[in-house]
Amino acid sequence: MNDRSTGAYAGGHLKSAVSRNEAKMQCPGDSPRPLNVVIVGAGIGGLAAAISLRRNGHRITIFEASQSKSEIGAGITVQRNAVRVLKHLGYSKENLKAIDFDGAELYDAKTGARTTAPWLIAKPEDEDIFCHRNDLHEELARLATGEGDGPPVQIRLGSKILACDPEVGTVTLNNGESISADLVVGADGIHSAVRTGILGHVVKAPPSGLSCFRCLFDTSALNTIPDLDWLTDGISGARVVAWREGGPIRSFFIYKCSNGSLVNLVGYYADAAQDEPTWTPTVTREEILETFKGFNPRFLRIFDLPADSPPMRWQLRALPLISTWIRGRTALLGDSAHASLPLLGQGAAMAFEEAATLGCLLPLGTNKEDVPVRLEAYQTLRKERGDYMNAEAQAQAAVPEKRGIYLTSREMQRHVLEYDAIKVAGDYYEAHFGDKI
Repeated sequence: MNDRSTGAYAGGHLKSAVSRNEAKMQCPGDSPRPLNVVIVGAGIGGLAAAISLRRNGHRITIFEASQSKSEIGAGITVQRNAVRVLKHLGYSKENLKAIDFDGAELYDAKTGARTTAPWLIAKPEDEDIFCHRNDLHEELARLATGEGDGPPVQIRLGSKILACDPEVGTVTLNNGESISADLVVGADGIHSAVRTGILGHVVKAPPSGLSCFRCLFDTSALNTIPDLDWLTDGISGARVVAWREGGPIRSFFIYKCSNGSLVNLVGYYADAAQDEPTWTPTVTREEILETFKGFNPRFLRIFDLPADSPPMRWQLRALPLISTWIRGRTALLGDSAHASLPLLGQGAAMAFEEAATLGCLLPLGTNKEDVPVRLEAYQTLRKERGDYMNAEAQAQAAVPEKRGIYLTSREMQRHVLEYDAIKVAGDYYEAHFGDKI
């Protein structure tokens, strides 16, 4: 693998730099040979995979198309099945400036009637939290490139992948450079070039007919604006304000993040204009209020809070289920495998679970020749669950009777939250590969 350009994490940004720890990346004497790993994409999923494999002693380089990688200015839900993985990776909850997610207060958008919906299954030790996406990204970057077990991850910014040969494990950059690896992980999102290499053709995510507004508000003036007590009353968690009189979906999903200094709002609505050339991500406060006309006025008072950043409009798209996530020595992870709608809050969680699974199946000492078989195990363990989350999230948007069911279904919560990716993958490894190293 070409190591001419490396990267390190510094000052809250991913910057090009030569690793201070290059000597650690050599393999002295008869020590097990680490795998050379290429990860495409330095987002949340790519960094999580890098940390998981770094801890095993492997050499990892991430190729990121953007010149300065950061996450969108918005909150993110991290439920306990994901927190379980973050704890394994060594995260600091304090660094995430996290807010506890103990359930939701459910409101009828028209009448204001409230129902409290705490989580229906007990939390033995793991927790559910909200945080800002940038805080999560920076914490993962710290764990990937800072001090810790294994050689620090190298990140090459401005390195767009144009093609991937999954059988032999090579990627081709936009500058013509070809990089070979023992393992390639495609964490390059909904427009994944690695996915195209694995499948042999392009698979696009069609418009879902559902868009959302994303807004962040400063809470410093919260107590000065009347009719916003619903944001603080009740349990620590989400505020779900939903239109329940039939028709297309219209709802708010609201929660605090950044130690409570910000309120994150996602406003879902049916959008028939997604394919029109006039569609734009820019939006005004007046457009949002018009979209949610008919909501009880006290719920719309949230837009009187000072904006932390301009509101944006996002198209929500979902990949169709694809035939395979793997080929040769290459695998997909996160949105590149199963980009879906955010109605379960499990998009990042699936990427974390998949990252943990790769770490369990590929310990130090794994031979290069063993990688394709280990990736078959990865698909066996992960694809059914990832496809379920994709399909279920789309169903909750399309089927009115399913809207919001996740917050009220003990069975679904148990299936999603009680899953322990590390234990499941560890048990599988011991049963199938335990005597191979």
